[in-house]
Amino acid sequence: MSDETNYNDDHEEALSPQENEQTSNTIPLSGLYENWFLDYASYVILDRAVPHINDGFKPVQRRILHSLKEMDDGRYNKAANVIGNTMKYHPHGDASIGDAMVQLGQKNLLIDCQGNWGDPITGDSAAAPRYIEGRLSKFALDVVFNPETTEWQFSYDGRNREPVTLPVKFPLLLAQGAEGIAVGLATKIMPHNFIELIDESIKVLQGERPYLLPDFPTGGMADCSAYNEGQRGGKIRVRAKIEERDKKTLAITEIPFGTTTGGLIESVVTANDKGKIKIKKIEDNTAENVEIIVHLAPGISPDVTIDALYAFTACESSISPNTCVIKNEKPYFMSVNDILIENTKNTKDLLKQELEIKLHDLQEKIFFSTLLKIFIQQGMYKHPDYENSGDFNTVVGVLDTLFEPFFPQFYRTILPEDYKKLIDKPMSSITRFDVKKADEQMAALEEDIKTVKKHLRQLTEYAIAWYTRLKEKYGQGRERKTELRAFDKVEASQVALANAKLYVNREEGFIGSSMKKDEFVSDCSDIDDIIVFRGDGKYVVTKIQDKVFVGKDIIHVAVFKKGDERTIYNVVYKEGGTGTSYIKRFSVVGVTRDKEYDVSKGSKASKILYFTANPNGEAEIINVQLKPHSKLRKLAFDMDFAEIAIKGRASQGNIVSKYPVKKIAFKSAGVSTLAGRKIWYDEILKRLNVDERGKYLGEFDGDDKILTVMADGSYELSNFDLSNHFDEKMIRIEKFYPQHVYTAVHQDGKSGTYYVKRFCFDELPVGKRVTFINDEPNSKLILLTNAAEPVVKLDLRKGKSQTEEVIDQPLVEIIDVKGIKAQGNRLSFHTIQKIDLLTAEEDLTVLKESEEIPPTESDRQHDSRDVKSDLTLEITNPDDVELGDNLKKDDNGSIDDNGQIGLF
Repeated sequence: MSDETNYNDDHEEALSPQENEQTSNTIPLSGLYENWFLDYASYVILDRAVPHINDGFKPVQRRILHSLKEMDDGRYNKAANVIGNTMKYHPHGDASIGDAMVQLGQKNLLIDCQGNWGDPITGDSAAAPRYIEGRLSKFALDVVFNPETTEWQFSYDGRNREPVTLPVKFPLLLAQGAEGIAVGLATKIMPHNFIELIDESIKVLQGERPYLLPDFPTGGMADCSAYNEGQRGGKIRVRAKIEERDKKTLAITEIPFGTTTGGLIESVVTANDKGKIKIKKIEDNTAENVEIIVHLAPGISPDVTIDALYAFTACESSISPNTCVIKNEKPYFMSVNDILIENTKNTKDLLKQELEIKLHDLQEKIFFSTLLKIFIQQGMYKHPDYENSGDFNTVVGVLDTLFEPFFPQFYRTILPEDYKKLIDKPMSSITRFDVKKADEQMAALEEDIKTVKKHLRQLTEYAIAWYTRLKEKYGQGRERKTELRAFDKVEASQVALANAKLYVNREEGFIGSSMKKDEFVSDCSDIDDIIVFRGDGKYVVTKIQDKVFVGKDIIHVAVFKKGDERTIYNVVYKEGGTGTSYIKRFSVVGVTRDKEYDVSKGSKASKILYFTANPNGEAEIINVQLKPHSKLRKLAFDMDFAEIAIKGRASQGNIVSKYPVKKIAFKSAGVSTLAGRKIWYDEILKRLNVDERGKYLGEFDGDDKILTVMADGSYELSNFDLSNHFDEKMIRIEKFYPQHVYTAVHQDGKSGTYYVKRFCFDELPVGKRVTFINDEPNSKLILLTNAAEPVVKLDLRKGKSQTEEVIDQPLVEIIDVKGIKAQGNRLSFHTIQKIDLLTAEEDLTVLKESEEIPPTESDRQHDSRDVKSDLTLEITNPDDVELGDNLKKDDNGSIDDNGQIGLF
């Protein structure tokens, strides 16, 4: 290499001066590469992939819209024709133009589409461009174009003019969203709601900072708590909307943004094939609206399956926004709120330009009308000097002299071009000139000028009115589609289907899922952790595998659940160093995987003498037998684990005996020493939790249940499993007490009559839903309360004059406690305008778990009739009374209430 270098050096020295000069102008290959790459990167960023902040368009989109405007005649144009016309401006071929045009059309904002333009929800592609048609929407014609405020440039071949940016008077970039990959950077801007963009733009004009969250055309649910205003580092979690049709059927009615129904179904099938979930079949009934039906396999929980769909399929995905735009011919990373501020200012500037252009046009119209009026009224066209003028320059001089006394009436200097326009007027229009009509037109123009100047002085109010008009004109049907809510984190290990089996060989010390000839332990999933206790007092947590060695003399093996404080291990062990035996109770909440821990102090020859694992903290009684010793009088005694406190896993425990233990035997089972599990309901996440978030429901144990009441007048009981999902239309959730009395006011859907009833909810099987109001269509639950003596305020209209009257009424005086199927008593015979509950709810969580809710004093005072016997209702004309379902007239025309008449 050195020889070659020396040769080159010597050769260069031998070159002539002319050759040396040519060599000095040579650019190294590395320099060419660097410049070309930077040029290419800049070109891709500025002219292809990243939208401009002013109009929100990439160049290809801008050129498509310019072509549509150029071809616009009110009728539809073939997409192929639009693509062909756009190729005058876009140098990248018809395929890229066609794809961009279809994407614009699918956003249903700027292009009025006709034909099969595809469906982004199902993933169906559009028909060929020769089969589909489109034209500019009315919205696009309103907000996107104005030739007078457009900055123009030559197209790539210099033959045509195209806009640098379009004068868009709306935050289109944020409404449509954008995605692009350039060289060295990318952009991913989320779509936002049309109406919310207008509302937030108005806030900007009023001096407030906007607050935007995305809204996706596919609907679904989104957790935007980490949105970070759409900047780099932010994240959005999007989920499908899944309904539980029944205990065997789930329905996906909305899908997450960025997925298609086909892709989502494929992910569900894949998860089922891998054993992550277990379904019988899946059906795609999507037509106008999304409907994917998931049929569950027998014995599979729908609540757990919903969580598993979020954990293992495309029903939940994460989106990382990256808001990058072109601003001042450079890429800028900005927040969506800052982009909206820029767009609003740009809209205000464009509106100002349009007003100034309009003002100038109005002033020009008045200018020429005044010029013409003076020219005709003063008879200048008949002046000898004017008639005898030989050329245009002479005419200009004559007219300058004639108009000089009137110069103060004009807002600008009269130019030769104005005289040219004046003398070009045909004589017929001059002789037929109507002065009165001209004055009226100029007066109208003056009023228009005043209005325009007012708008210019009050530009902010004018811009607000512009946005308000857009909202009124185009906002209908553009309400938010995506539900914003916080998501709980679905732990895959908690919802994974038991798709594997756990086996153990206790003597040889192996566990695994492929050891089918060994002892079966339990079903598990392929992502579970397994906890193993050995006779030498060691225990370890390891990942489930086909086969793994964990140590000989295994005494207990089970699936390990991190954070499980309910599983309590009852242990008696012998400490190897001293021979003393200890008793202890502990839980294993969290450990380091594959690290060995000690139940004992870790001394050599330590040994576990007795061991049980108790899923709910049960404490049994054991019998301890000691080996005979001269100092021992009592060789056997009982010990109750209930007397031993539950401590940390590293605790030593209490001494059982310092003497050798011969045998420990189970004597009798005990009950749980743990308090009931305290449960809260998080109204934001709509899930149960034990982390003290949300509404406290109480302590739950055993067969305790949760009562949920829906807005349609139905109720359901559920267990207190933290994986439960709850109906979106739920209006009440609390611990279920079978003997607690509730009061309901409901309206019959057929007659419109209001009824009141008092009842106890029946104890139903978990998951069964029952209606407790009328079954008639359109029946409504007005109010439900658990207050002991509820009082309502009624706004009534009485008599023919319909006078208003307000009555406070204790509902316990109307009806006694009946069965849940009873309709109840009519609340009033008069027209009820409004019902307000005046009494507060009872806090059921303060009741002891064993306490039965006693009957109230009002309950004791009531007899078996619904209405007190000393209450009467005087009705002067029974024929005028509208009878409820339980009222009837006897043969004499009087009303028999059967205990069903209200008090009013």
